[in-house]
Amino acid sequence: MTDTATRLPRHSGTVPVADVLEEARAHERAGRLGDAIAGYAHAIVLGEETGDAALLAEALRRLGVVRHLRGEGDEARALCRRSHEVAVAARLAVPAAEALNTLAGFDLERGEYDRAREGFGRALALGGASAALRGRIEQNLGILANIRGDLAGALAHYERSLGAFRSAEDERGCAIAYHNLGMISADRRLWDDADRYFGAALAVADGLGDVHLRGLCLLNHTEVHLARRELEQARRNAEAALAIFGELGDLAGKAAAYRFLGVYYHAIGGAALAEARLRDAIRYAATSGAPLEEAEASRELARVCQELGRNQEALHLLSVAHRLFRRLDARRDAVDVGAKIAELEETYLGVVRTWGQSIESADSYTFGHCERVAEYAVTVARALGLDQRQQQTVRLGAYLHDIGKVRVPHEVLNKPGRLTPEEFDLVKQHPVWGVEMLATVEFPWDLKPIIRWHHERWDGTGYPDRLAGEEIPVNAQIICIVDVFDALTTTRSYKPALAGGAAVAQMRASRSWWRADVYDAFMGTIGQTLAA
Repeated sequence: MTDTATRLPRHSGTVPVADVLEEARAHERAGRLGDAIAGYAHAIVLGEETGDAALLAEALRRLGVVRHLRGEGDEARALCRRSHEVAVAARLAVPAAEALNTLAGFDLERGEYDRAREGFGRALALGGASAALRGRIEQNLGILANIRGDLAGALAHYERSLGAFRSAEDERGCAIAYHNLGMISADRRLWDDADRYFGAALAVADGLGDVHLRGLCLLNHTEVHLARRELEQARRNAEAALAIFGELGDLAGKAAAYRFLGVYYHAIGGAALAEARLRDAIRYAATSGAPLEEAEASRELARVCQELGRNQEALHLLSVAHRLFRRLDARRDAVDVGAKIAELEETYLGVVRTWGQSIESADSYTFGHCERVAEYAVTVARALGLDQRQQQTVRLGAYLHDIGKVRVPHEVLNKPGRLTPEEFDLVKQHPVWGVEMLATVEFPWDLKPIIRWHHERWDGTGYPDRLAGEEIPVNAQIICIVDVFDALTTTRSYKPALAGGAAVAQMRASRSWWRADVYDAFMGTIGQTLAA
């Protein structure tokens, strides 16, 4: 089949014009995009020959949609703009509104949300008398609300969309509305509602023979089955969706299916298979330009690596996912990116905490050190008036501040007496080694200065870089003071623990090590409690 209208034969008059358009639409729904393009191009020729403006406007718009699906964005926009011009010239309100709705949908996928909202509003005002069109516009407004994190607003738009499609007796529209209601219910963890909506969408998709919609329903229903621990059903859904998207050549769909298979294998304890499927998901997502899928799969693979004890790799994968979420344009998979980032940052915290605890477990004397330092550090940060993000920074920095100690020989870390100068020089390298270990990780928080400089002192007597005064970031000074306090008040291989009052007294004698506001914040909270 050809992709150009100019090489098609002129209409013989033996096939009804409406049937040409419907046949092309059937090809599109079945995923035969080459045949759909040829059919719509033929319909354009017919519309121009017969002067049928309604046919011409619809064929132009539908061809634009298919071109868009194939990644031909400029051609898609040009076709839809021409569709709008044809409809306006013929005073056809609904076809003109259809073109505006489609163009606004393109804006939505490009992340131009204000422009998209304006376009949907214009389309609704112009063509809202058409129940089917009203259903599609409400559907798009629901997607826009979802992207912005307004789940209640999205639900309301999707419900209005379903009502409009029912009024229009538009079965496919109803199926899409059911699917979207399933998605929003899953986002809200309403698994029974999601199960019901996805089931309804799948039944309609099967009745219509809409292969792509069937794939989407199977795929997103998988999340419900996983959440409800219906693992074998989740596997069957994901594999069926993978087969459909493979036949359609939809690489982003394949990426999502592989991601769910990775989650399935992780859930049943198959770490090796989980890793292989998730790497497939990342590869297909990157190839197809699907940043959401690549980010989601990277996060899931990070969880697998964490379970396998590969914490450094897990943090690298999380940094990749965070970068992708930040630049995500929410093209096909419209989501509340803010919620995704919040969930991702919770995974960061889990990996960082696990790694910190695994490092200190090598020394029975320091077990629990990172957890205590984290709690003390947040207390001091809060007293200094630092905001929530800065408090999270010092918490994560506390968990990772000693990771470089994995390179310090075990016999040195656990020596039951005073270290030799040579041994102490080795220990003093752990801040440098810690930063080196994280060279490939781009944290969303400024953690590396904490790791490198948490032993630097205000008076310039610290290590490894002998920084002094304002050269030392406040977050590193916070970790420094609470790190010293915890070392004083816990038993170590080389000394017994000091009582709280004695530890505070020793810290008063060393107050030159810390900037005044950090020292005062510590003494006004933790120190004051012990003194009392």
